Amino acid sequence: MIDFTSARTAMVDCQIRPSDVTRYPIIAALLDIPRERFVPQAMSSVAYAGEHIGLAPGRVLLDPRVFAKMLDSLAVTPSDLVLDIGSGLGYSTAVIARLAEAVVGVEEDAGMCREAETQLAAIGADNAVITEGPLAAGDPAHGPYDVILVEGGVQEVPAEIVAQLKDGGRIAALFSEGTFGQAKIGRKSGQRVIWKAEFDATAPVLPGFESESRFEF
Repeated sequence: MIDFTSARTAMVDCQIRPSDVTRYPIIAALLDIPRERFVPQAMSSVAYAGEHIGLAPGRVLLDPRVFAKMLDSLAVTPSDLVLDIGSGLGYSTAVIARLAEAVVGVEEDAGMCREAETQLAAIGADNAVITEGPLAAGDPAHGPYDVILVEGGVQEVPAEIVAQLKDGGRIAALFSEGTFGQAKIGRKSGQRVIWKAEFDATAPVLPGFESESRFEF
């Protein structure tokens, strides 16, 4: 039988801390949230591996290191309202719930929504909610948000998502170009987002976050 508590500690000591993620609230949340409960049951034995875990076709639970570094760059505070796009089975939402005032997870797969709600209730994450709907639509009903985290690859961030971010708010996404990608943090200024590259990382591009096709003659 796997000792998941020891596996969580090893994940933090061997993957997270060496990646210069040192904010105590992030470390504490990663040590506390049972990641194995938020992956497909058949994948629980590799829940703490240093790689993305497949959730559905084209969808993954982000590598712990990538996820932690994105959170670290976003500097989520206890007063922040966070939108978690592509929340999957709820792991990212559960971690963010320990850092923020409240978090809204958006997931378009009905089965994953139901499982996420069950697991979040089981760990007592009463400041987290899951909404079902297209990822690219976000959740304007609960916004605007101080922070938006996109849990997957993007080629473009839809204007509808940018509109849900408060002026001065922060957004993180993995910009993918083929096999190459970069994690970028953006800050909203007026109606636009100013992006800054943070580190190399990639993930499958989420539905609705593809570049619009353009024809050249």
